[in-house]
Amino acid sequence: MRATVGIIGGGPAGLLLARLLHRAGVDCVVLESRTRRYVEHRQRAGLLEQGTVDALRAADAADRLDAEGLVHHGIELRFDRERHHLDFPVLTGGRTVTIYAQTELVKDLVALQLADGPPLLFEAAALAVQKPLSGSPVVRFRHEGRERTLSCEWVVGCDGSHGVARDAFPVDAGRTYTHDYPYSWLGVLAEVPPSCEELIYARHERGFALHSMRSPRISRLYLQVPNGTGLREWPDDRIWDELTARFAVDADWTLRRGPIITKSVTPLRSLVHEPMRHGRLLLAGDAAHIVPPTGAKGLNLAVSDVRLLGSAFAELHATGSTRLLDGYSDLCLRRVWQATRFSDDMTRMLHAQPDGDAFDHRMQLARLRRITASRHAAAELAANYTGLPLPL
Repeated sequence: MRATVGIIGGGPAGLLLARLLHRAGVDCVVLESRTRRYVEHRQRAGLLEQGTVDALRAADAADRLDAEGLVHHGIELRFDRERHHLDFPVLTGGRTVTIYAQTELVKDLVALQLADGPPLLFEAAALAVQKPLSGSPVVRFRHEGRERTLSCEWVVGCDGSHGVARDAFPVDAGRTYTHDYPYSWLGVLAEVPPSCEELIYARHERGFALHSMRSPRISRLYLQVPNGTGLREWPDDRIWDELTARFAVDADWTLRRGPIITKSVTPLRSLVHEPMRHGRLLLAGDAAHIVPPTGAKGLNLAVSDVRLLGSAFAELHATGSTRLLDGYSDLCLRRVWQATRFSDDMTRMLHAQPDGDAFDHRMQLARLRRITASRHAAAELAANYTGLPLPL
């Protein structure tokens, strides 16, 4: 097989990039190791920045998003049994965020690509990227029981933190920065209408809690738990009791309870790989960076990566210039490190520190009170949360 651009990974990053390239007249092939059913049903993020929504609309991929997405105009911070609302449009000049499950976004992009887009191969497991420093890199992959090759001019790795794309970088060609946090998130999907109109971020002495949603009928909730926590330790009643305690405020508010559909425990970590390009191999999304979910940046960072790549390949196709491709890694990393900083700040401010003392506790409260008392501090949080401008 041959293509101008070979895309490894059929998640939202790879699929949106394929959509952007197709519209720019750049041919590509997407290789996805999993089945279509798996890709369309794996639970991931659900909060889209303003820029992500704008990009999907520009790609004519937002019909269902606009019809079914839940636009949010802010978040609520809870601490010391108080509730504080941050109004994003007021603080940012009109920017909002939208709740729309990644599963639904992937379904939309898959349907568009299968209808009129470039080739998308499911159960096509990439084995290696070869000759990335040449003008014709090759992706070896296995599909329908036999090994095949995809010859490209460029390869984009959207295959996550355990994919083969980053492994193709020689040890001396890059550096990976990592940080593991001393706690995890216990996440549940519950078949119950949300108890709030917007997300609740709760800081409690017993640990952080987050109330989100996937639809008007499905709630998504999280609890901070110690690393190594097993699901057997958390029967449904204990989860609801702990959520109720951590969200408690001195106001007329009640957490709705309902059947829990799924449970999972996810360790929190940060990872940034520099650079994001090696020859004609480029990384995007989780292949290059991972952030703790506290700031809702993971999916949105992946989208900003491929928006830059889409513009870069469109420029190359139209003019022959590699200007944007040459600057891709540096441009992305500026935004990646700012999102990593914001996610780290949110995480450290809201989570109970296992080795923290009374001083750490008071410092967390001081940071939260600074945000809720200062328009400048609140505006900085809102600007980062709704998404920093794309550095084009």
